[in-house]
Amino acid sequence: MSNQQDERHKIRQQRLKENVDARIAAAQEDRGLLIIITGDGKGKSTSGFGTVCRAVGHGLTAAVVQFIKGTWACGERELLQSHGVPFHIMATGFTWDTQDREHDMAAAQVVWQEAKRLLCDPDIQLVLLDELTYMVAYHYLDLDEVLTVLRQRPAQQHVVITGRGCHRSLIEMADTVSEVRNVKHAFDAGIRAQQGVDW
Repeated sequence: MSNQQDERHKIRQQRLKENVDARIAAAQEDRGLLIIITGDGKGKSTSGFGTVCRAVGHGLTAAVVQFIKGTWACGERELLQSHGVPFHIMATGFTWDTQDREHDMAAAQVVWQEAKRLLCDPDIQLVLLDELTYMVAYHYLDLDEVLTVLRQRPAQQHVVITGRGCHRSLIEMADTVSEVRNVKHAFDAGIRAQQGVDW
């Protein structure tokens, strides 16, 4: 790299640093975040569990509510429960397995009651609502009630919601929304889900 290129690089990086520093200085508010991880790609729940691991690693209290899944072994559950993270699990499996709407709705309501308890407990600093988006999309849970409970949660409580097809009202309410896009998936090539990697 020539001296002139090196100088231009330094100037660009200095401007970038100034912009980043200014944004950091302007961000002064501390409050609980609503984070949504949606989209049709793989890794939404994995990202949500990663956030729970990060929180626990920093000494925060966390809890997990799992909708849809729950009948498979879950490596994240094994790890996090051993660190004192409570799990509340719908445990009906995938809706295409049960094919019983009434049963699934009843199971969703039971676990939602646990979620509501967590979402009004100021001692729980982070709540993961894994696959909640499906419960709203299938009308197993009332959207307005979900929005009200989220609005009324303790001011410093963080919530992470995962799942495909997140309702626009939840997206509008959220502080951070990430969309996971499917580019390629091993399952489409006939490769089975692998324990320790996929689940």
